[in-house]
Amino acid sequence: MTNGENRKKMFEQTFKRIDDVLWKEAGCATELDYTEQTSWMLFLKYLDDLEHERAMQAELVGKTYEYIIDTPHRWVSWAAPKRADGSFDHDTALTGDDLIEYVNGELFPYLQGFKQRATSPDTIEYKIGEIFGEIKNRFESGYSLRDALELIDGLRFRSQKEKHELSHLYEAKIKNMGNAGRNGGEYYTPRPLIRAIIEVIKPKIGERIYDGAVGSAGFLCEAYDYLRHGSGNGSDLTTSQLKALQTSTFYGKEKKSLAYVIAIMNMILHGIEAPNIVHTNTLSENISDVQDKDRFDVILANPPFGGKERKEVQQNFPIKTGETAFLFLQHFIKYLKAGGRAGVVIKNTFLSNLDGASRALRQELLESCDLHTILDCPSGTFLGAGVKTVVLFFKKGASTRRVWYYQLDPGRSLGKTNALSDDDLKEFIQLQATFADTDKSWSVDISDVDRGTFDLSVKNLNKEEEPPLRDPEDIIAEMIALDADSAAILEGIRRLL
Repeated sequence: MTNGENRKKMFEQTFKRIDDVLWKEAGCATELDYTEQTSWMLFLKYLDDLEHERAMQAELVGKTYEYIIDTPHRWVSWAAPKRADGSFDHDTALTGDDLIEYVNGELFPYLQGFKQRATSPDTIEYKIGEIFGEIKNRFESGYSLRDALELIDGLRFRSQKEKHELSHLYEAKIKNMGNAGRNGGEYYTPRPLIRAIIEVIKPKIGERIYDGAVGSAGFLCEAYDYLRHGSGNGSDLTTSQLKALQTSTFYGKEKKSLAYVIAIMNMILHGIEAPNIVHTNTLSENISDVQDKDRFDVILANPPFGGKERKEVQQNFPIKTGETAFLFLQHFIKYLKAGGRAGVVIKNTFLSNLDGASRALRQELLESCDLHTILDCPSGTFLGAGVKTVVLFFKKGASTRRVWYYQLDPGRSLGKTNALSDDDLKEFIQLQATFADTDKSWSVDISDVDRGTFDLSVKNLNKEEEPPLRDPEDIIAEMIALDADSAAILEGIRRLL
């Protein structure tokens, strides 16, 4: 077994043992809790290794490194104190109630203060304050916390290989969170689907890439891997290109606290030291205020669907709707530069709903963008979500003339033990390059689309198929929306009378 294989196995065992410790904690009941607690400890260990590396580099050139974290709150002071020979110093290490009291009463308040002390939101100091202002220690037993800290201390972030291996394990935790049910699925988009979207969009170094519903930052992490290691780049990148990847390429926004923390940690493990992720409600921004400097070259996203937004949030958008995903789609269209490209996952009922907002949004998309490709995903693509989705690929600036559809069919039922794979999407990527016509793919001229409904439903023109049964929840939602449209019309007539 190679050194890399040994290290990977050790990392896997460490993560499993941390989960075993967390399982015994009353304050940690789900995979979401496990990932949250692992994340804050990982972050502080990463930060300690980063500072150690920077201090050594400064010493080599005869400079003094100014630490971000002060001495009493450094990892080596409270989490993993060492003796002169480098062994763990159990005599000075806090444990039990003393450890819990220190973490809750001193450490977290100190770290939260970085947000106010930071010079700007794009610094690692600001990220520290933001993370620890949103997360809390769920350990109730200081003995369990001591066990977890010692396990985390055994991990190393001092080489790119180590970070890369840890990033795979962290991704596995995020995937488990998505499979766990409840709201875990909103944090995880299948990575093969993300990679296929990126292969179609083909981002370039120098372009600004954005996800306004960043979740666990899967799109941004995969885009980073594509630009850093894929698409023929590898070690050929210049110093200025590497700096651009670190500082001015990837941008995201996230509303939920746990997702924000996971996104930051995931991007750090993938190699971005101070991710440009903002903790905010993206939809609270009035899109009429967007200027050219705010726009992006590439947008990659899987916005949450099924949510309902308040009336005051809806006022930020020209097309009023309570459906979260439809508001996000308006946001993305507005934030895309002229000539910019987007790949956005959305519920398939967006293509056919007859309520006023859905019709108006489809018309807006077709008239302001070139919606050139629709990927129809099978049931089970998103584990636990229970909905069918499509991916919209569009380019800003020219109206749509022709839409190419591809009906993804892996030839098997998808599920937890039989998830979507990269091989399942190879044909789509290959055919999409030329918009080829096959038994799974076809094109629709926009002149053939009904101008009253702008219905873009997936209807395979190359084979006979039964129309899909609609979800009762979608039918009810559409009836409510249509009733609201009717009520608005009647109110307008009443006022005229």
